[in-house]
Amino acid sequence: MPDDGEPARSPPISDPRVLREYALLADGHRGALIGPDGDVVWLCAPGWADPPIFSGLLGGRGRYLVAPACPRFVWGGHYEAESLIWVSRWVTTDGVVEAREALLFPGDPRRLVLLRRVRALDRDTVVRVRLDPRADFGRAPLVGIRREAGSWTARTGDLYVRHSEGERLRPTDDAALDGELHVPAGGRHDLVLEVSADPLDEPPPDPDVLWRITEQGWRAAMPRLTGGGARRDAAFAYAVLRGLSSPGGGMVAAASTALPERAHAGRNYDYRYAWIRDQSFAGQAAALTGRYELLDDAAAFLTARVLADGDRLAPAYTVTGGPVPQQNDLGFLPGYPGAPVRIGNWVREQFQLDAFGEILLLLAAAARHDRLPHDSWQALNLCARIVEDRWHEPDAGIWELPARQWTHSKLTCVAGLRAAARVAPTAVAGRWAGLADAILADVAAHGTHSSGRWQRAYDDERVDAALLLPGIRGAVPADDPRTEATRHAVLAELERDGYLYRFRPDRRPLGDAEGAFLLCGFAAALATWRAGDQVAANRWFERNRAACGPPGLYTEEYDVGQRQLRGNLPQAFVHALMLETAVALGQTDVG
Repeated sequence: MPDDGEPARSPPISDPRVLREYALLADGHRGALIGPDGDVVWLCAPGWADPPIFSGLLGGRGRYLVAPACPRFVWGGHYEAESLIWVSRWVTTDGVVEAREALLFPGDPRRLVLLRRVRALDRDTVVRVRLDPRADFGRAPLVGIRREAGSWTARTGDLYVRHSEGERLRPTDDAALDGELHVPAGGRHDLVLEVSADPLDEPPPDPDVLWRITEQGWRAAMPRLTGGGARRDAAFAYAVLRGLSSPGGGMVAAASTALPERAHAGRNYDYRYAWIRDQSFAGQAAALTGRYELLDDAAAFLTARVLADGDRLAPAYTVTGGPVPQQNDLGFLPGYPGAPVRIGNWVREQFQLDAFGEILLLLAAAARHDRLPHDSWQALNLCARIVEDRWHEPDAGIWELPARQWTHSKLTCVAGLRAAARVAPTAVAGRWAGLADAILADVAAHGTHSSGRWQRAYDDERVDAALLLPGIRGAVPADDPRTEATRHAVLAELERDGYLYRFRPDRRPLGDAEGAFLLCGFAAALATWRAGDQVAANRWFERNRAACGPPGLYTEEYDVGQRQLRGNLPQAFVHALMLETAVALGQTDVG
């Protein structure tokens, strides 16, 4: 209870906002989404796929609000250069308030530290704070709340919680901490939240030290990108990839779960796992910047998975290499509007042939940079043998659909085998090149449309935007007429308003069945650039680069008509293709 005897306010569960308004904080082990009202509405702890302690995004009771107490304000914000340090900015009727926010970076896998530094820029201000961490999707409120050495300590579920520098907060009747902070003009107030799987026995940390560690950590982690109209966005894309990547482990496809791609269509998935394909995209893109940590991490992760599982390789794993949990709906939460809450992923049961081609492409890229250890060469050999044994089989493909003879999957294996043959010893290089020729001959016989382009599957004559990727990756020579015919057909049939859709699922107009796929838009830019049309390539790039909100984050899909983001946030492989395209088109230079 507050000192004046009045009961503390207990605000309702956070109202959902459109996805374009959320910013990301990430440290490699978990990620937080923070809204324009200063509310942290999503944060899993201690790791990516663990239950959240703040689940307001999906209608849960956990939240961490730091915002002006003044009821009238407008929001803005920005990321500090080459980092995931976010600065919220509110212009109120009483003055201007900023909150600098970050997860301590580099992060600890068992302990998260969330930093929030509030500043009153021009006048004295009052800031509202409400800390209400609730583990297990909001079902475990704080217990054992007490003051110790100037900090608040408590438990939520199996996690230990400590909140420092918040001495003016008070426990509420509903087991939260609530209060107001008075910040003088030109002054600041630090808040430090720690959540740990282990007891927090050491003294509370110094905020100044934590901020210095975080600033230095981001400076040390980032490549040197210079020049070009997209330098800032390219550097930010790298920061997002770094923030989503567990050091020495996998990179999550997205920080969130159950955000709908289409309202009430059943397309709301859990992407807090490491997809094989996404690792390849991110590692290859990051290597173009001249920094190889993400390439090394991706190569190590894929090597371990191939050597452990062989032809039983799953399309996705936890970031530590474990199996993805079975898909399950959580009926006790309302979810983000348009979809129920869903955790786990059914993709674990699929065979995706193109994943083996992507592994070959990634490991070959590492070999070109002389960064492939002995065990990765073993994985390269094993992966080529698996392709040799299984390329005839139908698979789920890049879009994770019912198994068919997908043309993209086979051509991706052709591209991967050719890339591997270029870096392999002579003894096996010829065999891999010959296998690539054999697969290509089969695709040419069964996957070529009568017009001379590639078709979607052996039994499906439609076009598919995924068919741009094998040409980009070198499945056939750049001047192969099938590549150009495919590009022309894809852009003619699947483009609307400068954005690209995956394929036409039925007779409905494009955009009625699903949103545009930003991955495909950046692929169109790369394919057009490789075809020699610099002007059109940059037009594709700039159009798709704009498909984000003020923080600059991309989702998988983009609703062109409503200019809204759709699906889980942020989508890693879109940032990877954006980064690759920016470097390829000269929109940023590598220093």
